[in-house]
Amino acid sequence: LLAGIIGGLISSTATTVSYARRTKGAPAASALASLAIMLASTVAFLRITLVFAFVAPKQVLVLTPPLFIMFILMSLISAAMYWHHNGEAAEMPEQENPTELGSAIFFGLLYPGILLAVAAAKEHLGDSGLYLIATISGLTDVDAITLSTGRMVSQSLLDPLTGWRLVLTAAIANLAFKAAATALLGDRSLFLRVGAAFGLASLGGILLIVFWPQ
Repeated sequence: LLAGIIGGLISSTATTVSYARRTKGAPAASALASLAIMLASTVAFLRITLVFAFVAPKQVLVLTPPLFIMFILMSLISAAMYWHHNGEAAEMPEQENPTELGSAIFFGLLYPGILLAVAAAKEHLGDSGLYLIATISGLTDVDAITLSTGRMVSQSLLDPLTGWRLVLTAAIANLAFKAAATALLGDRSLFLRVGAAFGLASLGGILLIVFWPQ
């Protein structure tokens, strides 16, 4: 469980892939692995909130409340999973290292690429283009879109209300990607547990995007 929390501080996607692979040959580990994956994604939302607060401190009161609500929602789902898991004991997988040089280079290229894509979409495609970019970029990584969006908000190039909605859209896309990863790489029971938890969290996120005051 601690590895799941720490994994969320580094890369919830890498954590998900690592745990999913382990359950493929050890279905008894699915209960605890699903909780670790959920914890990693929960901490990732807190990380996103803190990144926004650091990159765009003047707009923090507009940017962070919906994302913090998502963190609270996912914390509640994690708590429910903890109290209802069947207590199966299993050896937990070794955590992959998401801070390898290859990952750092990938992020270094991804960040300016997304910054350029968001600026171009805003200029030529309007908000619909921005949400498309957020969805695509968020599939494998949310940090790059968070940093690029926060930077544009801090420079008054993007409305804060649009900014957090873009990042939340990317985060929901990332949850879908990680659920798909558990289906492809892990045991079926892991996918059912993670898919249900991520589905509930995604529903909450969509409701925030649609009904939060403009």
